[in-house]
Amino acid sequence: MTVRARILPYRHVLTLPTTGAAVRLARETTELVLAECGVGLRHPSVGPALLILAELVTNCVRHAAPLSPTVTVTYAHGPGVFAFAVHDRHPYQPALNGALATGRGSGLATVIEMTMELGGTAVARPDPDGRGKSIWITLPL
Repeated sequence: MTVRARILPYRHVLTLPTTGAAVRLARETTELVLAECGVGLRHPSVGPALLILAELVTNCVRHAAPLSPTVTVTYAHGPGVFAFAVHDRHPYQPALNGALATGRGSGLATVIEMTMELGGTAVARPDPDGRGKSIWITLPL
């Protein structure tokens, strides 16, 4: 099942300094948001979602921090779907479609592979000024 784009009514936004602590705080916040949305932490998509989120935030910390002092995670939830975006202000725009082709082992390839295995979608959306981007992950629940 592939998740179709739609407006999701429940949103939370978390902005953190682009430091190592951001990964832990983003994971903990994701667990709280999921619980608030009525999704149990034992749901089969929760573990992979937390791993995907951690990898994306880690990428921001490792690669974007010099140009992006903060990382923002936006959460959305609707019936049967959970979505989140990880945003930074680094101008590099990753080619998500090419991530799998570049070989296993890269964090972004793992993110795309896990998202696809769960029947979800991954989309990179550049900021209007081209100086940042958001990676949106949408997963069925």
